[in-house]
Amino acid sequence: MVMPSTKARSGGVEKQNPGQLNSVQLNIVTLVDMEKATENKSLSGAMYMVDNSVGGSGQGTSRLETVCKPGQVLNWIIRPIDMERRRDGTWPPMPKINNIVFLDVEAGDEEDVAEKKVCVELKIYGAPDRMRDDLTPVYYYWAGTVLPTIKPGTYRYRLVVELEQENKKERLYLNTEGHPSIRVIPV
Repeated sequence: MVMPSTKARSGGVEKQNPGQLNSVQLNIVTLVDMEKATENKSLSGAMYMVDNSVGGSGQGTSRLETVCKPGQVLNWIIRPIDMERRRDGTWPPMPKINNIVFLDVEAGDEEDVAEKKVCVELKIYGAPDRMRDDLTPVYYYWAGTVLPTIKPGTYRYRLVVELEQENKKERLYLNTEGHPSIRVIPV
């Protein structure tokens, strides 16, 4: 049996892939009140975020802090609060994450895009099927892996959300307010 290369380091062992853990993926779920968001052209008071991390804060708000480890997979899921088929047979409009932008909090300006990567493979992975079904949940999601070499700390981000509008072809693009974050803990 061939063992991966290791290197002794101050009484411990340095792994070849530090931070690569066999751990549970974390889900960050965003619920959007589509009617309120499109009417006000804002996500303020119309967006609620929850996750399955342990030790975070801000559950049910737009300031959710998700606690994670280096190398952990994060799934950002977005869906409308109202997902039921209507009596007339139509479906309600859907929200979609158009982009996830990590912010440069080190520079002191939380609106600037971070120059350093926080996640790899950060992109959309799932989209609702055109054939919706009453028994199958339908939502959009993005996934990314927290860099295995990232320094512990808090990393704020902004979701760019695309909203379908009732009886309109054009989409509404809104940024999250309150800046959710991930708090990377040491392993």
